[in-house]
Amino acid sequence: MNALVRATTWPAEFRATLALAWPLILSQLVENLLFATQVAMLGWLGSKYLAGGILTQALFTPLVLMGMSTVSATSALISQARGRRDIKAVRHIVRQGLWLSIAIAALATPIALSIKPIYEALGQDPELTQLAQDFVSVGFLILFPANAMAVMRSYLSAFGATRIILLSTLGALALNALLSYALILGNFGLPRLGLTGAAIANATVNFFMVAVMLAYALTNRRLRRIRILAHFFQADWKVVREILRVGLPIGFTVLAEVGLFSAASILMGWLGTNETAAHAVALQVASTAFMVPLGLGLAAMVRVGIAYGAGDREGVGRAAFSAIALGVGFMGLTALLFVLAPGLVISPFLDIRNPANAVPVALAASYLAVAGLFQLVDGAQVVVAHALRGLSDTRTPMLMAIGGYWGVGLPTGYVLAFVFGLRGVGVWLGLAVGLAFVCVLMLTRFTLRERLGLLDPKPRPSAPGVAA
Repeated sequence: MNALVRATTWPAEFRATLALAWPLILSQLVENLLFATQVAMLGWLGSKYLAGGILTQALFTPLVLMGMSTVSATSALISQARGRRDIKAVRHIVRQGLWLSIAIAALATPIALSIKPIYEALGQDPELTQLAQDFVSVGFLILFPANAMAVMRSYLSAFGATRIILLSTLGALALNALLSYALILGNFGLPRLGLTGAAIANATVNFFMVAVMLAYALTNRRLRRIRILAHFFQADWKVVREILRVGLPIGFTVLAEVGLFSAASILMGWLGTNETAAHAVALQVASTAFMVPLGLGLAAMVRVGIAYGAGDREGVGRAAFSAIALGVGFMGLTALLFVLAPGLVISPFLDIRNPANAVPVALAASYLAVAGLFQLVDGAQVVVAHALRGLSDTRTPMLMAIGGYWGVGLPTGYVLAFVFGLRGVGVWLGLAVGLAFVCVLMLTRFTLRERLGLLDPKPRPSAPGVAA
């Protein structure tokens, strides 16, 4: 079924959502494997490198995702423009989104390069802090292609061209595995570069992915007529303001959630290397499962945006709740896996037969047992958050996220870990409480969308008089 056809029944909506979502889900899983591959190879070097890697991501990942999430507002805006058949607006949104991606990356670069003094001020282990600095000295380059890739993925998804996203990510996975094996571990006659090698590999594959997507958009017979790079150096400030109006709250929402997990990593750093290494493994496993509802959320944002742009109020509800049902169903299965067979998902990252890994393996299993508790709410909240973004409703969900994650989740985790002595398990229980709190708030808001006026028409992000 055509993923962009407006569905008038629930079965048709489920089929349309799956048709759009499955390449996005697979690409998210493969993209997650890019980092998982590097986590595994760092684990082969030892727990110190694994802990250094997770400490690096605690600061660097929020910077990357903040930029990507801000420009991902283009997905909702492009989908709405497509729903009302406004191709000129599509062109403006993509063009200004690419410029914003460069500007945001440039602003984030000085923060990334300051990771060492930041972690020194936070009292982190000096050896792990130096490993983090080794990564960002090269890894700051990742910021530029990552943001541009978010814009291109938004554009291609809004026009149903999701298979090229998957193919580019599969190619990047193979390239990443080769470069990581060579540069992290020092194979093929190259020096062992550890985290610096991971940064070189990561930057290379990100540039590769955005180049493939851009080349497809410019050469595909159906898409090239849109001419997304026409008048590329001509500013369209009305569109820029609209992207930032919708996108900055998205960026801060994602920053609040990712920052919660980053803060949890810092708390784990205070507990010790074993706790940090176990947290790295459990977090990687949980984030891998999270890629499925995230892919469904991306599809829901497009489907909701198209229905909203076309004025189909009932279609908005069908699009959102179909994706929510699929996301929650999948996360229920992963919850069972985490609780019943933790060794199965831990073994790719740590040798569970090695006595030296006994402590981090046991800790990782205990963290996954808690992760199983929040799988359902995590799956629901990410889909409904994207559904709200499809309506360009981002400011209030941002406040909900900041309040829930930082006002409820982090304090709960700290108190349970350090006051009640639950240590790492307490940190993970805090994550579960924060996610559940935000999930309830966002589901309630979407359910009341009619009463809250979220379906009322909003100003269109097009600029009359600006060259097309």
